[in-house]
Amino acid sequence: MHRRLLAASVIATAIATACTKSAAPVPARPGFLITNANVIDGSGSPARRASVRVEGDRIAAVGELATRSGETVVDAHGLTLAPGFIDTHSHADDDLFEHPEALAVVSQGITTIIGGQDGGSPIPLARYLDSLQKSPGAVNVGMYVGHGSIRDSVMGEDFKRVATPAEVDRMKAMLASEMQAGAIGLSSGLEYDPGIYSDPSEVIALAKVAASFGGRYISHIRSEDYAFWKAIDEIITIGRQAKLPVQISHTKLAMRDLWGHADSLVRILDAARKSGVDITADVYPYLYWHSTLTVLFPKRDFENRTSAEFALTQTSTPGGLLLGHYEPNPSYAGKTVAEISKLRGTDSITTLIDLIRDSEAMRKRTGHSSESVIGTSMVEPDVELIMKWPYTNLSTDGSLDGPHPRGYGAFPRFLGRYVRERKVMPLEEAVHRMTSLAAEHMGIKDRGRITPGMFADLVLFDPATVIDRATPAEPHLVSVGIARVWVNGAEVFADGKTTTARPGKVIRRAVP
Repeated sequence: MHRRLLAASVIATAIATACTKSAAPVPARPGFLITNANVIDGSGSPARRASVRVEGDRIAAVGELATRSGETVVDAHGLTLAPGFIDTHSHADDDLFEHPEALAVVSQGITTIIGGQDGGSPIPLARYLDSLQKSPGAVNVGMYVGHGSIRDSVMGEDFKRVATPAEVDRMKAMLASEMQAGAIGLSSGLEYDPGIYSDPSEVIALAKVAASFGGRYISHIRSEDYAFWKAIDEIITIGRQAKLPVQISHTKLAMRDLWGHADSLVRILDAARKSGVDITADVYPYLYWHSTLTVLFPKRDFENRTSAEFALTQTSTPGGLLLGHYEPNPSYAGKTVAEISKLRGTDSITTLIDLIRDSEAMRKRTGHSSESVIGTSMVEPDVELIMKWPYTNLSTDGSLDGPHPRGYGAFPRFLGRYVRERKVMPLEEAVHRMTSLAAEHMGIKDRGRITPGMFADLVLFDPATVIDRATPAEPHLVSVGIARVWVNGAEVFADGKTTTARPGKVIRRAVP
């Protein structure tokens, strides 16, 4: 089962703890004025020198503003002030109750996260959102409801088959309830258990329910490698038949034979948009992903040497598969399959099969995932071309305490490596992708722009120095160049440290 579903008990415990706490009255937030800022407002327009006044949790004015008597003034010293970044594919919701300061997120300038991804979400979602509203963290949170979680609730352990019409009807009823709780839409993880066993008609039926509530659909598509083009066709078909906006999660061409074909993907997506399908994408700025070893076997034929050979030659390589954790033998964490093969004295195919066999045996005994892997399987030109597509926004796909450096570094890496160094796009366009475009893709109306009336989610950063520091060896190193971050008018990050403020709000989709 996918790691998001296996974490449900941990989330449930955190929710139960949060439910015992009462939210303290929130005092009126004092206003302040940010001066001498190079303002990039999120629209894509050129930067301009301006001041920004914040009153309470909203932006009150932007322009040449005189200081009021007694007003707190923040001198930006010419740094760039942008709307707070919006992470449209986050797993920070998994452990936000344990890490409410959200260092991994706010240190990147991220002020809003969208969770419930890859088909996994707390069920019922209303309880999670209510708990978060009572005990907020440092950032705003919006949530999708997970197809996999709903499927798991209905089918239980008997999920390795097509659902019956009666089971689909039960899923639809559950989804309707979750949408009424304020879910942004439906997420799926069709490369993971249990979603991998679903018929496309099941997903379309559920997507139509989400559409009836004005919701959206976001997907870790059914294949990012061997059946990639078929999976792209499936998400386009879902958008067309269900008549709702659809987004491809962490878009990638993760197979050697696909490398260099990002232009073909863009042409297909452009054609779909021209035909009336509102399809968009998100991407993270890395050539390596984080998941489980089992995802390398789309047919779940873990003992098949031919499938293992394909995984080690097409999807990645023995040296490109780095174990994040491995409970059957914790000493393997931080080692590649190639290094483990050498230690065990077995060829890489045998090693991969043995690793999965042992981890699956432990999973069956303990009921939770016992391994994870970071796999290198993309190339730079494809990543950059996907970034440049006008309908792509940035995401982390990261967590607050995970082994992949994207959890701490994705947004600064994009700004430093891809925008400043590789000049993939102008800074103003990059900020647009991380703010107002991301908000548009999630259906969020009141964040992502520096303009009067919008929530005061703001990030002050230095474009000349901003860069990530996190690596697979040290994934929790905080980035540099992010000076200050405000969420709903409260400062949550300054001088390289989080503050005690927990001003995050729950973002619920308005129920029609």
